[in-house]
Amino acid sequence: MAEARKAGSLPVANVQALAEACNGEVDHQQQVPERYLSKDPSSEEVVAGDDGACAIPVIDLRKLQDPQASEEECAKLASACLNWGFFQLINHGLPEEVTGNLMDDVVEFFKQPLEDKECSQQAGSLEGYGQAFVVSDNQKLDWADMLYLLVHPTESRDLRFWPTRPASFR
Repeated sequence: MAEARKAGSLPVANVQALAEACNGEVDHQQQVPERYLSKDPSSEEVVAGDDGACAIPVIDLRKLQDPQASEEECAKLASACLNWGFFQLINHGLPEEVTGNLMDDVVEFFKQPLEDKECSQQAGSLEGYGQAFVVSDNQKLDWADMLYLLVHPTESRDLRFWPTRPASFR
């Protein structure tokens, strides 16, 4: 995890700031910056349906730790990482109250005005609020801001990047 701190990311404007600059109004003078456009949207196929074909992969940590079920679950994990880039983890041992409280804190953090987010990324670090893994000025970016924090081992935590609001976040 310490490598994440060394890797760094080039600084870019926060998506929240770009969106707020439009004040909800978009005209011919205001456009999404080119680096956030990855394809011609008219050429993208839209997939909709309730058949489960688009369901987010679910990985069962208990099965990963079970010698009799781990091979199949490992294959599901590999597929999720390769094809989706993310997954939902179940049976991880964290009480629902803990994960629910964390989700509430994260929602409250992202609702704050940009100037209240006191944990902006610094040059040479991935930690903090903003974009991460930006390695080139020409790189296409996701239309999203993130909060990247090191949590384990505890001695790697840099509380300068941890939100002070909501107070329960820490």
